Amino acid sequence: MQDTTPTNTTPPKPYDLVIEAERVMCPARGVDAPSAIAVRADRIVASGPSIQPSAAQTIHFPDAVLLPGLIDLHAHPACRGSVFGVEPDRDILPRGTTTVCSQGDAGADNIAEYVEETILASRARVRLAINLSRVGESTEEGCFDRLEYADVDLCVAAAEEQREFIWAIAVNVSSHACGTTDPREIMRRGLAAASRTGLPLLFGMRRPEDWPLSEQLALLRGGDVVTYCFRRQPHCIVENGRVLPAVLEAREQGVLFDVGHGMASFDFDVAEAAIADGFCPDTISTDLQARHIDQEARHDLPLVMSKLLAAGMPEADIIAGVTATPARLLGLQEKIGSLVIGRCADLTVLQAEPDAVLTDCSGNHRRGPRWKGVLTVRAGTVVYNASYGASLGSPAKNQSTTLPRSPSVNSG
Repeated sequence: MQDTTPTNTTPPKPYDLVIEAERVMCPARGVDAPSAIAVRADRIVASGPSIQPSAAQTIHFPDAVLLPGLIDLHAHPACRGSVFGVEPDRDILPRGTTTVCSQGDAGADNIAEYVEETILASRARVRLAINLSRVGESTEEGCFDRLEYADVDLCVAAAEEQREFIWAIAVNVSSHACGTTDPREIMRRGLAAASRTGLPLLFGMRRPEDWPLSEQLALLRGGDVVTYCFRRQPHCIVENGRVLPAVLEAREQGVLFDVGHGMASFDFDVAEAAIADGFCPDTISTDLQARHIDQEARHDLPLVMSKLLAAGMPEADIIAGVTATPARLLGLQEKIGSLVIGRCADLTVLQAEPDAVLTDCSGNHRRGPRWKGVLTVRAGTVVYNASYGASLGSPAKNQSTTLPRSPSVNSG
């Protein structure tokens, strides 16, 4: 008996998604040219200017730059349990950042809940610098307000138990974090925890009136990361227009420096002086936290990148500071941070408002291009598209879309 069941003779599409852009940039590959990236499932499977757009979904960007998904090394992604916490899928992922790292939102007492409620529950990739303080940032008081919070044994045990998600030990010895607790003792305990786990420190400095910066920096090891590097007060890495010798010595020893913009940690004068002196940050981060959410000017990683560009940092170094370098620090360089075929298809497209006013934490202004995220792809799925608005899922399949030239795109 003849089988009369209709058959689908249409050949399958070779790709699920193709993104074409005026510029495709990948510092890890040395690529900066018009090109395209093809995605199948959750992987990058092809790249180059000659990709045939025979995909279930093709998106064209005639005036934009396509990058590996951005990595924010220092923010506060926390769905619950942190006074600074923001929702990673709502407040971070749609703005071009596909991987975000918490600076100490959880410690030994609440790390299990943090993993369950934030890391495993989020579409954004979330990693943690576990707080040396057992209470993390769960209370309004400083995390080291009580010395007993800095429990090395508990921190080490928690870090080992959740090692898959932990990249560093967070130690902030600021007066706000420590209160009347001796910052030197907190540092000693932090280094002990870092040594026992083999993890780097993510370190926030103390003002020099309490403890000379040279003494603090001399304690750090190669691979440790100093955040808030472009603050004006209460500590500053620049004096009389030059980077302090102790800072340069620390860098020579392999210590890395991160921006950690936040509410008070980026000053144009400091950044410009440091960059002019040949000192660029290794990584660029937002220190995004709850107080940013209701601000009229949205705070995100593309904005911080724009400020570094206005301060004179080379564009290629900026892109490396939010892709390849943080991927290496997280030990994820074989998965993310580049557009190498076979890597996870975390992708970001940025368009620039050509002449924007950029403001630092001291109220100083500069004019320059202002990058905005117009497309975010996480593990092969479009999770934000400026022409559709934010949504956790792909637009309709079997479509080809050309996004308009900047700055006419409404990036939400």
